[in-house]
Amino acid sequence: MKIRLKLTLLFTALFSTLLLMFALTVYASFSNNREEEYYKRLKSQAVTKAELLLEAKVPPEVLQLIYKSSPNSLFEEEIAIYDENLKLLYHDSVELDKVKETPSMFQDILERSEIKFYTNNLQAVGLLHIHDGKKYIITAAAIDGYGFAILQKLKYRLIIAYIVMVGLTLILGRLFAKQSLNPVSKLVGKVAEITATSLDSRIVVGKGKDEITELGLTFNEMLDRLEKSFKAQKEFISNISHELRTPLSAIVAELELSQNKRRTVEEYRKIIGLTLSDSKKLVRLISDLLDLAKTSYDPSAISFRRVRIDEVLLDARSELIAKNKHYNVDLVFSDDFEQSEALTISGNEYLIKLAFVNIMENGCKFSPDNRSQVFIKMGQENSLILEFKDCGIGIEKEDLPRVFNFFFRGGNGKYAEGNGIGLSLTQNIVLLHKGSIDIQSKPKEGTSVNLEFDLS
Repeated sequence: MKIRLKLTLLFTALFSTLLLMFALTVYASFSNNREEEYYKRLKSQAVTKAELLLEAKVPPEVLQLIYKSSPNSLFEEEIAIYDENLKLLYHDSVELDKVKETPSMFQDILERSEIKFYTNNLQAVGLLHIHDGKKYIITAAAIDGYGFAILQKLKYRLIIAYIVMVGLTLILGRLFAKQSLNPVSKLVGKVAEITATSLDSRIVVGKGKDEITELGLTFNEMLDRLEKSFKAQKEFISNISHELRTPLSAIVAELELSQNKRRTVEEYRKIIGLTLSDSKKLVRLISDLLDLAKTSYDPSAISFRRVRIDEVLLDARSELIAKNKHYNVDLVFSDDFEQSEALTISGNEYLIKLAFVNIMENGCKFSPDNRSQVFIKMGQENSLILEFKDCGIGIEKEDLPRVFNFFFRGGNGKYAEGNGIGLSLTQNIVLLHKGSIDIQSKPKEGTSVNLEFDLS
């Protein structure tokens, strides 16, 4: 069911319910008012006849004739008057006797002075009348033909008015829903026109502060993110194609060169060495890409357990130096550092070690003396801070904002080999472990990479 139809039906249902409650209230109020007014008329007629009979001493036969010819008589009126001994003194029509008085009714009237009831479709009242110190019981009954006729007309008119109003509400509700959702329909149409080749298009939003404007702004923000994502994807594919093509092309060229003519053993060794070097670059690139993919997707697919940060750091140092004998990494623990079980976080040991190795390797690789230092200290609010420092060539100021971009290699890239994935991978790993990473650098002075992990 579309929202437009749903809103129309909901609006109609709410208004119809309120209208029905109003109509029932009007009908019930009119019915109660008619009933009370007719009881008053019955009581007035009964008292008047009792006064004529008891005060004016009008004979019953004459009293009957008077009221039969009176235009003020009620429809099918029947009034009876009894003395305190329950002897009938007057009756409009003894042979008919529609009320059918009983001893219990008389007793009820004597106790309550006045009762109101219905009998045989007649509206009736019973009264206790006092005259000259004597008690008289009066019963009066009649049919309010005129009142019921008016009530019936009111009922039909309310039903017709209700049906007409519900129909009008349905029409107006549909128009109102259409008008209200028209901006949404236009918005949907605009969004449907945007494809992968037109991600630079944007939805025109008004200057208001309503929900439609907020929705349009949200769509535009989403399109901004999509456009950046598509651009990043294109750049990634372009860069990875270049990074893969370079070592593969070198390997092919070297192998083709070796086939051109017979060479000495030394020349073959040299070619094999170059091919092996390019193959290792290719393996390193593929390995880094796999690790990058692992950290960029569903974190739930990565196994986490309690990991000692200081122990992982020591393992990373040992692993780096084992592969690069000429590298030196100094670990400096501050005075407030405590080697305890409290220095653990929930994480993946392999990924954390990979991040540490990347940072230490960069520090050694870009330093003239191939040396890097790691300062370990406790931070505020139960956190651990690792500061990786080197005295290398540093990073240019304009390159700092882009050091975490995939395949980015700044002006210092010519001084050492690399594929530009390491820092992107390191950032993903740190963020995956709810840590923070910050880089400060000055050209020709060195670089400082600060990591902070929450130990709570």
